[in-house]
Amino acid sequence: MFRYAVKKMYEICRDLLAQTNTSIDDIKLLIPHQANRRIITAAAERLGIPCDRVLINIHKYGNTTGATIPLATNDAVAQGLLRKGDVVLFAAVGAGFTVGANLWRWSIDS
Repeated sequence: MFRYAVKKMYEICRDLLAQTNTSIDDIKLLIPHQANRRIITAAAERLGIPCDRVLINIHKYGNTTGATIPLATNDAVAQGLLRKGDVVLFAAVGAGFTVGANLWRWSIDS
């Protein structure tokens, strides 16, 4: 599962960035599903996103399944990591071999 998750998280993000003509340098923060720290760091490394631009909070909450991305987003806001206009990449790999990613331009004043 580890290799599959890393590969799919990388591929879905890579494809989304290509489809939207967005570069890694445009991404302020990657907020991934918090299933496993090794998956997150390996996928970020393959994407070329530095660790300081990846939100990891699995050590605080564990894998809360569907709540990991909302909890991580809340932590990013609370830590002042997001500002209006920032581009945020969200990515997830889940049970049933589902994958997804989306790209947001943060529009909330923090």
